[in-house]
Amino acid sequence: MPDLFIGLMSGTSLDGVDGVLVDFASDGLDVKAHASAPMPAALRAELLALNASGPDELHRAALAANALMRVYAAVVADLLSRTAIPASAVRAVGAHGQTVRHRPQEFDGTGYTLQLCQPALLAELTGIDVVADFRSRDVAAGGQGAPLAPFFHQSLFSRSGESVGVLNIGGISNITLLRDNGAMQGFDCGPGNALMDSWCEQHTGQPYDDGGTWAAGGIVLGPLLDAMLAEPYFSKPPPKSTGRDLFSRTWLDGHLRAFGAATPADVQATLAELTARACAADVLRHEPALAHLVVCGGGALNGHLMRRLDALLPQSKVATSAEWGLPPLQVEAAAFAWLARKTLLREKLALQSTTGAKGARVLGCVYPA
Repeated sequence: MPDLFIGLMSGTSLDGVDGVLVDFASDGLDVKAHASAPMPAALRAELLALNASGPDELHRAALAANALMRVYAAVVADLLSRTAIPASAVRAVGAHGQTVRHRPQEFDGTGYTLQLCQPALLAELTGIDVVADFRSRDVAAGGQGAPLAPFFHQSLFSRSGESVGVLNIGGISNITLLRDNGAMQGFDCGPGNALMDSWCEQHTGQPYDDGGTWAAGGIVLGPLLDAMLAEPYFSKPPPKSTGRDLFSRTWLDGHLRAFGAATPADVQATLAELTARACAADVLRHEPALAHLVVCGGGALNGHLMRRLDALLPQSKVATSAEWGLPPLQVEAAAFAWLARKTLLREKLALQSTTGAKGARVLGCVYPA
């Protein structure tokens, strides 16, 4: 009997929404369909603006959440149309929402993480139960609230007797280390595509550096790279998580002002190297004998970035998740379908090794259709 869930993910890259329709009836997972929708330009601009303080934030955030749910609902409709599966056959939609602030353990000791989402509206639009708000329970339990995908990565990519790293390069990069003794660790490495995409759009008019060709034609600016890598976050021990709150254009522009004149292509090359070096350094620091590095997210489609990771990690076999059975743009959406299923089953996830939470917790809240 089918066990169908939909997972929806809009990440810090803000390029769009990815959705998958997954059947968990077998021991693994069977992706029945993948659909995506670009982020409307006005909504993308508003979501970016809401990453920083501004006027009338509550009103703007509420309307942005509504608009995002309509994009989510369109992706759900596309998935159902592609498969001719009725909404009534899907047990739940796992909806991540859009992270606009991420400040765990700050201010009052608990802090917060904020994903714009309106799950009640999504349930109304789709006629399917919605599971959302996956991160706040972890923060309430003393955790970072991120990353949560490592539990899914473990279920899908672990390999007996070998160490495997799963590197998701979205707007922010995060890694899961699956050790050969069965232990797991996961944390955010630092910037992924967010700074590269922002710089590329400003100087080329394109939303991202297709294949990394622009960066590949530039020269890495050593002093600028060293200054950025001196950011204390990179040397902070796990558990740790980050976002645009730290690695923003304000952060980048501050470094550029201190550095002085530079050609746009050279800055892009340096930003690509920053992402590659930060990720590789975390592998070498925490699992230097890593056998396999599985790369997913939009960064897996950046050929230049993949070549740099391969060069920096000669001890590891670097490959995209497509070579492991799941295309790079489907992994994170599938993770939230998987997490939604765990929520309905009321299964607790042992978060200590990734987020630092006090203990195992059931994540997510259910909004019945």
